[in-house]
Amino acid sequence: MALTIEELRAALAAGRYQLSTHALRRVIERKLTAEMIRAAGDGAEVIEDYPDDKYCPSCLLLGFTPDGVPLHV
Repeated sequence: MALTIEELRAALAAGRYQLSTHALRRVIERKLTAEMIRAAGDGAEVIEDYPDDKYCPSCLLLGFTPDGVPLHV
């Protein structure tokens, strides 16, 4: 079942997300914090939708850190 953007934002705000190996590498490389990820999710918008993704529906979100840095989630 696909989530609405509001549900995705709420999950990010609550820290209910998992990082793929690729995403974890990027978090470490870019020195991102959980706070930055939560903040980016706060006003994030769907920029790509993958309803037929391999394991479950997914999407790419664009949000911004508290400093205004764009972040794909």
